[in-house]
Parts: sequence; C-alpha cells; structure tokens
Amino acid sequence: MTDWLEILAEQEATGARMAREVPSMLDNPDIGEAQVKALFSELEKQADFVEKLRMVLEKVGHDFPVITAAERLEERYADLAACVAEKLKAMRE
Repeated sequence: MTDWLEILAEQEATGARMAREVPSMLDNPDIGEAQVKALFSELEKQADFVEKLRMVLEKVGHDFPVITAAERLEERYADLAACVAEKLKAMRE
C-alpha cells in the first residue's frame, strides 16, 4: 500500500529546499536561458505531481490538515515556477 503521507513529507522537504535554492540560482549572473527553462520545467513537473497527490489524498479521505499541507506545497511550487518564468521573461527582453 502506498504511504501517501510519507510521500507528502518527502515532497514538503524537497519544496523547502527548492524555496531556499531557487532564488539564489536565479540571482546567479552566470545562469543561462537553457538552465532557467530546465528549472521551470522541473518545477512545473513538481507542481503537477503535488496536484495529483492532493487529489489522491482528497479521494481517500485524509484529514483537512493533510489536504491543507498538500495545497500549500502545490502553491509553493506554483510560486517558484512563476518566479522562474519571470526570470525567463526578463532574459528574453
């Protein structure tokens, strides 16, 4: 049986690490457009995965705090992806 709470905990740890690392990556003057595109793509994949995880947690009837944690994580990845998209847009101007 899949331990969805363990997966959520792992995703929360990854999300916290990404929240610390992404801003410094974007501030690096040597970062290239291809790297920013790749970062955006990975963040989008994470956001999609967490969205699916949240839906599964809702479907199996987990408690509201668990669903709320999944929603916050989904928002974190979406916010990080938006920051990366802004950097990519600025690079192209």
